[in-house]
Amino acid sequence: MAEPQGSSALPGILAAIVAAKREEVRGLRPRGRELEAEALAAPPPRDFAGALRGGTHVALIAECKRRSPGGGEIHPGLDPATLARTYEAAGAMALSVLTDAPFFGGSLADLAAARAATALPVLRKDFTLHPLQVVEARAAGADAVLLIVRILDDNALRALHALAMELGMAVLVEAHDEGEVERALQAGARIVGINNRDLATFGTDPGTTMRLIEHVGPEVIVVSESGIRSREDVTRLGAVGVDAVLVGETLLRSRDPGATAGELARVARGRRAHG
Repeated sequence: MAEPQGSSALPGILAAIVAAKREEVRGLRPRGRELEAEALAAPPPRDFAGALRGGTHVALIAECKRRSPGGGEIHPGLDPATLARTYEAAGAMALSVLTDAPFFGGSLADLAAARAATALPVLRKDFTLHPLQVVEARAAGADAVLLIVRILDDNALRALHALAMELGMAVLVEAHDEGEVERALQAGARIVGINNRDLATFGTDPGTTMRLIEHVGPEVIVVSESGIRSREDVTRLGAVGVDAVLVGETLLRSRDPGATAGELARVARGRRAHG
């Protein structure tokens, strides 16, 4: 497999995260066979893609994370099982769990706890560079993995996508501009996440999704990520045919994450005929 983009090609904090991930991969190498066996023995994946496509409303992917480089401390004391049950009761269709420890305060134990507490499919949200991380995700029970176009070259993107599919997982392929959307589609992405956050600056612009969705055909599931703060935001996204929204900080900073999730989970989705 080709190497992902070098850290020198990435901006600031993203370069630091990628460097840390490479160290984690080195630590995983001795456990390769063990992880493969655990992945094969893991419970069957839940249908992440079906959960996003299955209704007339914009599907809510509700996130569990304690902190972020851009947002600082968000919900340091969260209990993933309790939060997952709250999200499920509020109408969320899927969960996203940050499993990066150094920058986001997460773990694979968080993912396992959230999944065990609900019937919802769970996305492992992390910075995936290597096949061992994909295998590790399945071994931990992940139903889907995140691949970020910005940190992968085309060969790596295709290979990691194919491996995740072989293991029965869905793949959320994240893009931030038109070129990255095209690369995601060329890699075979069936679920494209349009990140409204620029990973170079960590600033957000919800209009990013509105612009880029025109380049994605209706056969591909579109998820809008980051900067979604209100029901009105979801309504605007649903009107242009966005299938799902991934929301973290708005829920986690809310006084009542369940009530806020409920507001965002019941927005009608329009049809998307272009692309």
